[in-house]
Amino acid sequence: MEYVIRKIHSDETGRLEDFLYEAIFQKSNRHPLPRKVIYDPSLKIFFENFGRKDDHCLMAEVEGKVVGAVWTRVFPEKDQGFAKMEATPELAISLYKPYRKKGLGKALMEQMLQLLDSLGYEKVALSVQKENPAIKLYEKLGFEIVKELDEEYLMVYYFEANTYESASIEDVDLDFIKAMEADLEKTSLSKEERKI
Repeated sequence: MEYVIRKIHSDETGRLEDFLYEAIFQKSNRHPLPRKVIYDPSLKIFFENFGRKDDHCLMAEVEGKVVGAVWTRVFPEKDQGFAKMEATPELAISLYKPYRKKGLGKALMEQMLQLLDSLGYEKVALSVQKENPAIKLYEKLGFEIVKELDEEYLMVYYFEANTYESASIEDVDLDFIKAMEADLEKTSLSKEERKI
């Protein structure tokens, strides 16, 4: 399957709502969680007002259609997010169902790790349901389980401990990414402008 992985465009941040819903591990296809769960305060922080300084997102396209995304945020408040680690990006990843189990998730993760490493982050964290088979992928990539919760694991990838190389994935164009980040900073609304 041919695909393109690229930086999010400033007018696409609304897509993260769809991808956050897709990222939720659903135990039952017969009784899926209602979409409104993404507006729970503990979840909507992963997409709300996306475009801050430490927000990073890569999107996957197949035949010109956006089919997946991986994104990270650093939460300024200690009580936000799942990791509750200061200055540590928290990661979310999702693909539409027809594009799962085809290597695209791995490619997205690898390129995001390259990007975060190039930007000087020391680690990145994610939360994953214990029943989610994606745990195996995260472990293969170098994530470690650092905390066990009732239904989830908190996993962390330490950049110093992992020498990251990927010969099969094209290098991320970091100049392009920096330009897009500058574009996001210019177009993101101030706190006053965001108030409704």
